[in-house]
Amino acid sequence: MGRAGGGCIVPVDDGSDDGVSLTKKTPGPRSWLQLDASGQEMNMETDKYVIMNRVQIHARDFRIIDPFLSYPSKILSRERAIVLNLEHIKAIITAEEVLILNPLDENVIPVVEQLRRRLPPGNGEESSPNNAESADEDENPFELRALEVILEAICSHLNARSTELETAVYTALDMLTLKITHRNLDKLRKLKSQLTRLTSRVQKVKDELHDLLDDDHLMCTLYLSRKLAGRSARFTHSGDANLSVHPPKSTSKTLKASRGNTLPADKLSEDYDIHALEMLLEAYFSQIDNTVNKLAAVGDYIDSTEDYLNIQLDNRRNKLYQLDLFFTAGVISLAIYAVPTAFFGMNFDFTWSLDGYGYTFKWIVVVSGIIAAVVFMFIVGYARYKGLFGAWTNS
Repeated sequence: MGRAGGGCIVPVDDGSDDGVSLTKKTPGPRSWLQLDASGQEMNMETDKYVIMNRVQIHARDFRIIDPFLSYPSKILSRERAIVLNLEHIKAIITAEEVLILNPLDENVIPVVEQLRRRLPPGNGEESSPNNAESADEDENPFELRALEVILEAICSHLNARSTELETAVYTALDMLTLKITHRNLDKLRKLKSQLTRLTSRVQKVKDELHDLLDDDHLMCTLYLSRKLAGRSARFTHSGDANLSVHPPKSTSKTLKASRGNTLPADKLSEDYDIHALEMLLEAYFSQIDNTVNKLAAVGDYIDSTEDYLNIQLDNRRNKLYQLDLFFTAGVISLAIYAVPTAFFGMNFDFTWSLDGYGYTFKWIVVVSGIIAAVVFMFIVGYARYKGLFGAWTNS
């Protein structure tokens, strides 16, 4: 508090409010589940900086899995980790462990259960028909098995969502073809918006897998175990070289060879076998491609139904035009028939006598009716001759 010149006490801003607002905006610790290759798991409530230091990734890489930010599906390969943001699954995979963000989320729980079941190596105590498949999975390194589980979960989730949406769309379209109402049209509009959003999400996952399959170097960098083994071998080799005595020339050659081994996958990818990873990605790429094709077929069916409904609406509009033309012809005929009546209904003085000519009124009325009928039939006949009427009375 401070005292002003007039004896008034004025408050002094000590910055406490800024601290409170800053605390509100700063995200706190988040829930993580850590699963390692041996099957051990641990729940953690930790800050993102601890995770970044643990897996040695930059803040810009961690940003794609930040729940406070909206990022599309992405698969990033880094030196020591694979960062995954696939729909509701946000995870970091290393050569020894996998970290799952928000493991208690209802959409993430099935993925966690699959990771618990399939990641730990088999102990050979149980035998089942699935042992052959499990043995093939165990041949892959830990990071590829974790990646496979997550890709399978994402592809299954998107396929289930597409099937559910497909059923809802077909039901709505069947109801709409039976009866066109505002409620049915609004329901179809909402389903079409959901279809557009889901197609965009599925297409993004497909593009990520396609980019991986197109780049052998990028696929090679996903083998974190190989890079970890290469680093360990380089450290061992450099330690042995330091303990031994060599001439200066030999030492130079050894250092050059060591530098050659430190090259990332751009050189080592020629010797690395990525066939297993390529087959894995191709399998899920085919699955996600089928989902995209299914959604495209649903979109085409919606477009075809909309075209059919537009044809029905145009047909009904044409019937209204035909009915309007029919009544217009009748109005013109009645107007012609009313002209003599209006003429003789005028109030003016006659200078001649009409005695003995009363029959002429009947002839005028009859002739006027005949002329009106002829005009009406001429208009209708001409319209039918030009095809304006057609089978307007048919349903």
